Amino acid sequence: ESWYVALLGLAEHFRTSSPPKVRLCVHCLQAVLPRKPPARMEARTHLQLGSVLYHHTRNGDQARGHLEKAVSPGEIPQFEDVKFEAASLLSELYCQENSVDTAKPLLRKAIQISQQTPYWHCRLLFQLAQLHTLEKDLVSACDLLGVGAEYARVVGSEYTRALFLLSKGMLLLMERKLQEVHPLLTLCGQIVENWQGNPIQKESLRVFFLVLQVTHYLDAGQVKSVKPCLKQLQQCIQTISTLHDDEILPSNPADLFHWLPKEHMCVLVYLVTVMHSMQAGYLEKAQKYTDKALMQLEKLKMLDCSPILSSFQVILLEHIIMCRLVTGHKATALQEISQVCQLCQQSPRLFSNHAAQLHTLLGLYCISVNCMDNAEAQFTTALRLTTHQELWAFIVTNLASVYIREGNRHQELYSLLERINPDHNFPVSSHCLRAAAFYIRGLFSFFQGRYNEAKRFLRETLKMSNAEDLNRLTACSLVLLGHIFYVLGNHRESNNMVVPAMQLASKIPDMSVQLWSSALLRDLNKACGNAMDAHEAAQMHQNFSQQLLQDHIEACSLPEHNLITWTDGPPPVQFQAQNGPTTSLASLL
Repeated sequence: ESWYVALLGLAEHFRTSSPPKVRLCVHCLQAVLPRKPPARMEARTHLQLGSVLYHHTRNGDQARGHLEKAVSPGEIPQFEDVKFEAASLLSELYCQENSVDTAKPLLRKAIQISQQTPYWHCRLLFQLAQLHTLEKDLVSACDLLGVGAEYARVVGSEYTRALFLLSKGMLLLMERKLQEVHPLLTLCGQIVENWQGNPIQKESLRVFFLVLQVTHYLDAGQVKSVKPCLKQLQQCIQTISTLHDDEILPSNPADLFHWLPKEHMCVLVYLVTVMHSMQAGYLEKAQKYTDKALMQLEKLKMLDCSPILSSFQVILLEHIIMCRLVTGHKATALQEISQVCQLCQQSPRLFSNHAAQLHTLLGLYCISVNCMDNAEAQFTTALRLTTHQELWAFIVTNLASVYIREGNRHQELYSLLERINPDHNFPVSSHCLRAAAFYIRGLFSFFQGRYNEAKRFLRETLKMSNAEDLNRLTACSLVLLGHIFYVLGNHRESNNMVVPAMQLASKIPDMSVQLWSSALLRDLNKACGNAMDAHEAAQMHQNFSQQLLQDHIEACSLPEHNLITWTDGPPPVQFQAQNGPTTSLASLL
């Protein structure tokens, strides 16, 4: 029909104008309906109207009305491409309106009748699996991804089979079902290596596979064991960046998927590199890659409003905030915590997923500025909000350090230490967190004057941290052992611990350990009669103290410092200015 082609051409011209002329586009499409076009044409026009209204306006009611007509009342119409696209869009709209229970049966029905249409059958399975994942129903999501993998195998799409299996592996990792993950990842590795197809698609599967392997190692706190995988991942992303996108469409319609755009994969590889550098204690490297990733994200966010970019940004900021607190840049860390708050204000889902981490970061900041009551309140809030085992263990370890510093919370402290006993039924498989639990035990024994027991715990920490290159834990254990030997009068052994602790702390750089080490070196050299070395160490200690004090005053004077009192509900929108620091530097050690 020439009139139909003309109206459609005009509508598309208005839709693709810059900026889109949505009202004129809608007028052209609406003009099709009064002419009583054939049923297929009418259904497609309703789909097009619903799609334009859904993507370009806030008129959800009208969009829903058109999409429901495209799907047809109570029954999906017999026009394959129209009915499945309408069902997919309509379920998205239902989810946006918090009508998830209406979206699920619609998707199930579409999945049931789409088995002869491989592209839509796979796409609808992915969509329903994602919906279950957002609802935290990972078991149902895994079942659907398993169905998708088998269907893809039957229709001869090893590529999409790998995508389904890798997605399932990702959810199994989230559920900590490690016994199921290992054989699944082995199978995925074989499929990816054997698949011969589009080079970019093959490399993107390898990136997905390697990202899962790297994050699995990092979750387990194995920062040395992960290095070969991480190196492969970095080489893989370099390969992808040199490949040109091939415009040739796959011959199998089930292959018409990609995991992530190339630019998103690049940011993700930066992100896991930052996670590794943070855990290993290469903080300058973490800073370098964070800067690169955030710059890339800013460029991408100008053109792309994908929610995953905000998630990447928040996770990057969470890691760099911890780096800042270690390197003695508390004021910058606080401003970045405020930045995370602002990002979370824009997305309830982002806040729901990161609220516990946000309160944990505030707790760590409170420790760094010696606000122990606020630190306790922040960690307690974070514990209430998290169901993630590793994060729970991390928070409990830091809360225990708060109770140790306060010195009068023995009952609560014993209760916490029992829950993270590294010698017996440690709650998580993380090598790093178990090593940290030994350190906390050693710290507590030191404060109680039980020095032999403290040495046993700290030697365990050293053994574990050396095995996996956990530089910060190594530096902290060495300086505490040095302190114990100093108290016991064994100056030579103390010096053997403190000197390497100082060297490692300078390399990280860890400002608190440098402050502590320089104070010990000063006292050691004084006790041994080395006046010149003692003077040099005292000068170093004075410099570190001045830097920390200056940063302390600056951080506590920022209006964002008031965030330390926020323990309930969404993050505050604005902050009152501070008159000056409300805490002392006296017991920062």
